[in-house]
Amino acid sequence: MSLSNTATPKYFAEFREKVMSGDIPVNRELDMEMHRIEELVANPYYYYDVNAIEGFISYCENELTLTDGGKVRMLDTFKLWAEELLGWYYFVPRTIYVPDENGPGGHFEEKLFKRRLTVKQYLIVARGAAKSMYAAFLQAYFLNIDTSTTKQITTAPTMKQAEEVMAPIRTAISRAPGPFLQFLTQGSLQNTTGNRAMRQQLASTKLGIQNFMTDSIIEIRPMSITKLQGARPKVTTVDEWLSGDVREDVIGAIEQGASKNDDYIIVAISSEGTVRNGAGDTIKLELAKILKGDYPAPHISIWHYKLDEIEEVNEPRMWPKAQPNLNKTVTYEVYAQDVERMENNPAVRNDILAKRFGIPMEGFTFFFTYEETLRITPTIEHRFNGLRCAMGVDLSQGDDFTAFTFLFPLPDGTFGIKVRSYITSNTMLKLPGAMRVKYEEFMAEGTLHVFEGVTLDMMEVYDDLEDHIRAHQYLVRAVGYDRYGAEKFIERWQLENGPYGIEKVIQGARTESIPLGEMKKLSEETLYDTRRRMVIFDESLMTWSMGNAVTMVDTNGNRKLYKTRREAKIDNISAWMDAYVAYKAHAAEFE
Repeated sequence: MSLSNTATPKYFAEFREKVMSGDIPVNRELDMEMHRIEELVANPYYYYDVNAIEGFISYCENELTLTDGGKVRMLDTFKLWAEELLGWYYFVPRTIYVPDENGPGGHFEEKLFKRRLTVKQYLIVARGAAKSMYAAFLQAYFLNIDTSTTKQITTAPTMKQAEEVMAPIRTAISRAPGPFLQFLTQGSLQNTTGNRAMRQQLASTKLGIQNFMTDSIIEIRPMSITKLQGARPKVTTVDEWLSGDVREDVIGAIEQGASKNDDYIIVAISSEGTVRNGAGDTIKLELAKILKGDYPAPHISIWHYKLDEIEEVNEPRMWPKAQPNLNKTVTYEVYAQDVERMENNPAVRNDILAKRFGIPMEGFTFFFTYEETLRITPTIEHRFNGLRCAMGVDLSQGDDFTAFTFLFPLPDGTFGIKVRSYITSNTMLKLPGAMRVKYEEFMAEGTLHVFEGVTLDMMEVYDDLEDHIRAHQYLVRAVGYDRYGAEKFIERWQLENGPYGIEKVIQGARTESIPLGEMKKLSEETLYDTRRRMVIFDESLMTWSMGNAVTMVDTNGNRKLYKTRREAKIDNISAWMDAYVAYKAHAAEFE
């Protein structure tokens, strides 16, 4: 055992060096995962054990075979993935009862126990990366190396698909290339009455693949909560959890039973799917939050391979972002053929983009990157007092967020943004602790205001907003609004300010897609002759709303803001879109 809480993992260091030198291109998700691993290295509570990964590699290369019986040469990607899964440990104190050596009785002692840090690993990588082979290596390793009696499960959308994980293990049993498997496969299963030592100890049976020496088994189960609930697997591999029409969170069901074991492992592998709005999309949103650092999850390993932009499909040097095993398990020629086929047959475009390049053409995705959500340090020039603006209005049902966003087109082509939102004291009291702290931060900066009562009085909101506009001398030249719940507010605004400049913004993918696309471009870009951002804001509420913004994308690439997640407020983003539509409709007022 060679534990170290300062060492950099061997294969990660090699990978990082190639990335830094430009030999391996990586996408945003992998870049964030690399930063997570570097945080593990810097954390003195986590220990790296180089022997763990070297033992795994040695076992696979000496004892296992490929599906066709060929010799195993471990891929660099397999070493990288397995290193994060198997190489990290931490120590936990536990109180145990220690019997006295002489006579009855005993006492309690606190001892440190070593535990594996990573218990779940998600691999989202393009078709042809030998994902199932990686899962087979892990299953075979723990079946034969772990001396405890364990149950292992492999599952996939269909039972035949799950057989792809079992096939290489069965081939290795029949070939027995190494001395350990030769020892385990000596004898015969038919020897049921003779000496047990003369029976075959490792065999493929109708129940699965069994190790009779430890009474352990790898079995196939259907990908269904009813079939997986209550099991206590030590090692589980879930294949193609994004590809099929999977509506159940089977990974959560597996973890409920697996967590009864110490050092359990769940490895979920898949290429990007084309069936949307299932449990897989929800899991991907959670993984994106972990990668961005919204909440710490050092026990989860995430390797999400994909192209950053659809334009990179035409750049072969960027293809390793989606397929790290290019020219090892799948060739450039295969990819080039698929690109040509996609250009000549639009019907297969979505499938090829998802399966070969990791780009889903429909589903739920976070709209803004982390860098785009970073606010600017507040300065006097960012107050925008006395400037012309478009105001976006997103009113609530009465017991929810009511949001206003002010969009300031500036002479240099950039846009300033200010926000103001309202909730009730009843809503505030019902918030969980962590969310309440966040809301109090917004209240302190003056962007969120709490009115007494159970529901918001829109006329009271109107009066407060009018005072705010007067205090800052905002010149509101256009107003964009979603008509839901806004009739009385807009009627009063029209009565007091006139009907000109008021734009009704209809909700839906067909109408939202264009303004959302333009907003995204603005948030990505900087001014052409300076490093100044095109969208300027200095308020935490705006940062938080942008970080929560999720869009639903259909098969044609049309976007729509996803508002179903009520706990993650994006009302100010919706109001920003309304303000932008109003600005575009009345651009002459801002010249």
